[in-house]
Amino acid sequence: MKTIIRNILLSVLTLLATCGNAVAAVSDTIISIVNFYPGQEIFELEGHTALRVRMPNNDMAVSYGMFSFDDPNFVYRFVKGETDYWVGVVPWAYFAENYELHGRRIVEHQLNMSAEQRNRLLELLDENLKPENRVYRYNYIFDNCATRPLRIVELAMGDSIVLGNVAPDMAEDATFRDVMRHYHRNYPWYQFGIDLCLGPGIDRAMTNRERSFAPVVLDAQLLGAKVAGKPLVANTIVLNNVAEDEAVDGPTPWYLTPMSVFVLLLIIAILLTFRDVRRRKVTRWFDTILFFSFFVEGCIIFYLVTVSTHEATTPNWLIVWLNPLCIIPAVCEWIKRAEKLLIWYQIINFAVLLLLVVAWPWLGQSANPAFVPMIATTMIRSASYVYITRNKESHKSN
Repeated sequence: MKTIIRNILLSVLTLLATCGNAVAAVSDTIISIVNFYPGQEIFELEGHTALRVRMPNNDMAVSYGMFSFDDPNFVYRFVKGETDYWVGVVPWAYFAENYELHGRRIVEHQLNMSAEQRNRLLELLDENLKPENRVYRYNYIFDNCATRPLRIVELAMGDSIVLGNVAPDMAEDATFRDVMRHYHRNYPWYQFGIDLCLGPGIDRAMTNRERSFAPVVLDAQLLGAKVAGKPLVANTIVLNNVAEDEAVDGPTPWYLTPMSVFVLLLIIAILLTFRDVRRRKVTRWFDTILFFSFFVEGCIIFYLVTVSTHEATTPNWLIVWLNPLCIIPAVCEWIKRAEKLLIWYQIINFAVLLLLVVAWPWLGQSANPAFVPMIATTMIRSASYVYITRNKESHKSN
């Protein structure tokens, strides 16, 4: 879908520019903010927002959510924070059809705008859609497909938009992470990855305006929105009247969630540790797999903290636990000469993790519940290695 849209983009841009120049003569243009409810893909879980510009001879969608996986080094650049999105315009029928086919709820809010404000909006869009202006640095929280349309409408209105204080299923002190968890509830592994990679920057309470970063929340907020004391929305129409979560996958089975998987890992670690203590021998293959996986995760977190420009990737207190130094136990368990180094590493690792657990409530970073069995597994294996190794040395000396 994204590739097709990109291919037709340039041809349609000319059409919009022409319409923008002629819009002053059109009195019955209708401008709408349209919200599309969550879809199946991970980048669709908060929904999408677009502008709809309806003229007598043209009906177009203006979207600030254009991107392509086919761009060179897309994944690397996205992780680094070079999230270049662009604004594009697509015939409305073609644009909406994709969402309807996937069973996504569509709600249109026709805006209460004067002819002068409509003209101004289309002039702004005309300027925004020029090749030199259409690409922007997407920010998942503060500058995305929902905040951009809202901002350009606000500029055209010439006054601040006061959104309705409506937040379905959301506490007054809800954080950005709370919103993500709500809409990712059927995708626990995706949320687990977010909780690993993003630090306390997304754990502060949002302002009412900041809540609009999620298109589904914006949809509710628009119902009570006002500009200069007057309602922003003149008319609301449900274009595809299906359930809000119609297109979203069902819940992940409990036994496949991160919590279940890592509780099982903890149980295995406990059983192996009892066996290791009895036979005075460490199960090296288990520790190698465990700490090497932590090493990989630690490298990702280290990169995000030190290199990436993504919002809220730094600070991230998990780097105390998951960092590139986790390669030490993964490798040194197989090197006899590295035994003393490994003992000191495991002692320090256990102490640091204990300190992290004690200090966590004051660090301001929300933890994924699955972190608990993961950290417990790490501490058990660190403590058992030190105990078994020291006990074995003591037994030899006797």
